[in-house]
Amino acid sequence: MATSSFHIASCDTKRATRWLRGSDMGSSSSSKVDLKSGLEECAVALSLFLNNKFTDALELLRPWAKESMYHALGYSTIVVLQAVMTFEQQDIQNGISAMKDALQTCQKRKSTVVESFSSFLSRGSLEQLSEEEMHAEICYAECLLQKAALTFVQDENMISFIKGGLKIRTSYQIYKECLSILHVMQKNKLEQEFFYEFEGGVKLGIGTFNLMLSLLPARIIRLLEFIGFSGNRELGLLQLREGASGRSMRSPLCCLTILGFHTYISLILGTGEVNVAEAENLLAPFLQQFPNGSLMLFYHARIELLKGNIEEAQEIFRKCISVQEEWKQFHHLCYWELMWINVFQQNWMQAYYYSDLLCKESKWSKATYVFLKAAILSMLPEEDVLTTNENVVALFRQVDGLKQRIAGKSLPTEKFAVRKARRYSPSLPAPVKLVLPALEMMYVWNGFSIVGKREDLCENLLITVEKAEEALQNESFSDYSVDDECLVKLLKGCCLKNLQRPLQAELCFNHVKESEKLLKYDHYLVPFTLFECAFLHKSQGEIDKAIKDLETARNNYKDYSLESRLHFRIQAALHLWKKPSSD
Repeated sequence: MATSSFHIASCDTKRATRWLRGSDMGSSSSSKVDLKSGLEECAVALSLFLNNKFTDALELLRPWAKESMYHALGYSTIVVLQAVMTFEQQDIQNGISAMKDALQTCQKRKSTVVESFSSFLSRGSLEQLSEEEMHAEICYAECLLQKAALTFVQDENMISFIKGGLKIRTSYQIYKECLSILHVMQKNKLEQEFFYEFEGGVKLGIGTFNLMLSLLPARIIRLLEFIGFSGNRELGLLQLREGASGRSMRSPLCCLTILGFHTYISLILGTGEVNVAEAENLLAPFLQQFPNGSLMLFYHARIELLKGNIEEAQEIFRKCISVQEEWKQFHHLCYWELMWINVFQQNWMQAYYYSDLLCKESKWSKATYVFLKAAILSMLPEEDVLTTNENVVALFRQVDGLKQRIAGKSLPTEKFAVRKARRYSPSLPAPVKLVLPALEMMYVWNGFSIVGKREDLCENLLITVEKAEEALQNESFSDYSVDDECLVKLLKGCCLKNLQRPLQAELCFNHVKESEKLLKYDHYLVPFTLFECAFLHKSQGEIDKAIKDLETARNNYKDYSLESRLHFRIQAALHLWKKPSSD
């Protein structure tokens, strides 16, 4: 794969500073920024951003954000990213306001409506469409997509949800029109000075749409395709790869999108089988250009983590925290990762330290953070918990009051945490202690896929699980006994599967399946166990059995915790395992 040739001021901070100082002078001497200047300044701002100079990037773009489409797009994108990361209502309002202004700025430059844009194609008269109008369409589509995302976050009523959906559809339609224009220009060998930038915008948009939509369960994809969407994963990755290897300003954004897919989405919503080699190759040139950039360091650490190099990942996450103080939100991402690393290593006090930082500093999902803090403390001996001055029962009881709604829906992981925390409800005669709650949450976040790279960690986890199994056998029977026993069997099976002991793992998984009718609360355990059985069968070459397990889990169970997450994973597995001729 060709490496990216995006090199505009990537490490030349002196040049960026001179540009920043000169931006005010430029604003007083001219009333308009041409396309060339807009692209160049936006590229410098992107470089500043990737070098952790977030305020400098905003200040460079701000003076022309209501005049130049690329200044508007760059400025509003940074403001929106800040809003999404902080989750502060004021920041969300600022993001929506900036995006409205950006849409208006692009509207001034773009062709009247999408239909008139299409008419250029149907008449074959592309020469009537100016280069500036073409770029305005791409910028408008990007802004519209970001505004839709913020609409979902801002308000939870159905009207906002519908409005957001319509914005996404309009954005996608514009990208499709731009792709058609791109093909016509390539076929007719029409030349434009900044064609490569237009091409980069199209590849980023079409690639991202196809990649994200391809993750959805098959029945939803069929519905979306009926109304004009496309969810082709291979096409999406191809477009993004081509965009990442080009010289467009959007090249780093294409790269970051693929990295997000490989290092996060494939793990949480996929099978956990990650293309680490491609992620490494993609990141390498950008890591060289931005060696201390928070985003690049973060993905570098994620890649090391997915390779099983947990100690190296730990050091890089710490470096990612130390290189900048301007955006604390990047620190929160690292706290989350460092918390899990310590869970994998069963360093419970350190895991507690990072979960406590998240509870105090991040607003993303207070219910999840507090539940995790309580779950981690539950893994410690009582005397160690006392040294923290925390009350585990009180923490679990806080969870229900902290849940939030996005796009009118509760977050699935928060709903899961709330359900589990009910065992500590004041309405019960006494709290019913959860069994291995931190390891259960680790399973939910697909952490066993990561520790599977390390035999030593798997062995240690198996010891912990077997101790819990033994303790359960010595307890008197209760309403929760079968559920707890099945959870322990699922976790034990995952450890044994990672340790290449398939027969023992299958015995554990079969125990869960055979207990299905006896479960009272944790009904999610059976379909998730079927998912694990599928991987077990696939590893032994029994692909038909594996697919049957996946289809049973998908078709025979509903209304259980984290159902959507499992359906995403099933879709990913079926996509990888089914023969091309299969439906």
